[in-house]
Amino acid sequence: MNWKQLLSAKRWGYEHREVKDPLDARSEFQRDYDRLIFSSPFRRLQNKTQVFPLPGAVFVHNRLTHSLEVASVGRSLGRLFYKVMKQRDPAVDEKYPFLQEVGNIISAACLSHDLGNPAFGHSGEAAISSYFTEGEGQKYRDQVSKEQWEDLTHFEGNANALRILTHAFPGKDEKGFALTYATLASIVKYPCAAIDGHVQGSHHRKKYGFFEGERSIFERIAVELGLEKDPANPACYLRHPLVYLVEAADDICYNIIDLEDAHHLKILSYQTVEELLLPLCGGENLRERLDGLADPGSRVELLRAKAINTLIQGSVEVFAREQEKLLAGRFESSLMDALDAPIVAQMKKISKLSVREIYNAPTVVQIEVAGFKVMNALLEEFVPAYLKTRKTLLDKKLVAMIPAQFHTDKEDPYSKIRAVLDYVSGMTDVYAVDLYRKIQGISIASLD
Repeated sequence: MNWKQLLSAKRWGYEHREVKDPLDARSEFQRDYDRLIFSSPFRRLQNKTQVFPLPGAVFVHNRLTHSLEVASVGRSLGRLFYKVMKQRDPAVDEKYPFLQEVGNIISAACLSHDLGNPAFGHSGEAAISSYFTEGEGQKYRDQVSKEQWEDLTHFEGNANALRILTHAFPGKDEKGFALTYATLASIVKYPCAAIDGHVQGSHHRKKYGFFEGERSIFERIAVELGLEKDPANPACYLRHPLVYLVEAADDICYNIIDLEDAHHLKILSYQTVEELLLPLCGGENLRERLDGLADPGSRVELLRAKAINTLIQGSVEVFAREQEKLLAGRFESSLMDALDAPIVAQMKKISKLSVREIYNAPTVVQIEVAGFKVMNALLEEFVPAYLKTRKTLLDKKLVAMIPAQFHTDKEDPYSKIRAVLDYVSGMTDVYAVDLYRKIQGISIASLD
């Protein structure tokens, strides 16, 4: 793979428009960012859980603030990488005119990396999958193909993000968000379909990056950018190299900032946070600066900033050093796992403590359990109602509640189920709970 082709400024749905001037490309890639930040799916992230329940008196991060911070870190990663490449070869702009735009591409991809995540964090994903593996949705198995069933039983927010950005929803622009090919490819962390994502030896053993319905879309993106097939799994593709920087930005933010939230909520003491973050703050002696801050929250903010800077610098060093492997698809770990051994060891220590003390904190578990039940209950109502040929009065009322943009004129069961999942997965935590209470008769809708 090569940077000149990988950094295509062609726009989805407007492939006939050719962009040659880097100055024009700059506006194209920045336009991706602008389109995303002003979009409804992005705004809805403010009411979707990141880790902790949505805030009351104490602020904690939601999906929107997380995405903004990831985009900020991603832009820094991209700009620093370009700086390194420019220092290595002053003529790099002539060889790869759009390389200077890597920061803008990554920041746009970071903004959209969580667009497909349903309400209630990963519990929402699990609830959707569980509806088909263990719940009433099992009855649809014989009505869809094997490939489609894998989509339904392993609902994946990453794949859902690509669908949101490219799908022609009724009443909306048929070209979706019309983002550049480079930005779209940079969000696909696992470039394979669900049924192909579990082959041993493949880079894609965890998750997948596109639903069966978007397979042809991703294939078009892959051909345009010159993404190569995975030798270990020819049904899959090798990652676009910028995916590694998007992934690093996400890893940096949630590993470090979850500690800050836990401190605000008094789940972790200041001393614990300092012991975890100080080893990541480089060679600078922070003791005097930390002791000069009376507010523990301010001390945590300083440690967070220094730790993030260390991880950004280290990730860029690895990404620049491993260019040959990345472009050949032979780099088989995350950037974070390839950092210096002491940093990797400290990050594993943070991860282990986070699982024990943060992700299993009572409030976190409670919201996950509640979210699981809410999402499952909504699917139990809407999926059968939408799929029935002979609808009862109640079925018709339920279908009428689904906004027009989520309906489909296709008659096959998979397309209809997908339409309901588009609706339910796009709900915010607050909307999902409110709707659940109303259709269960727990509360009654009012006109005010």
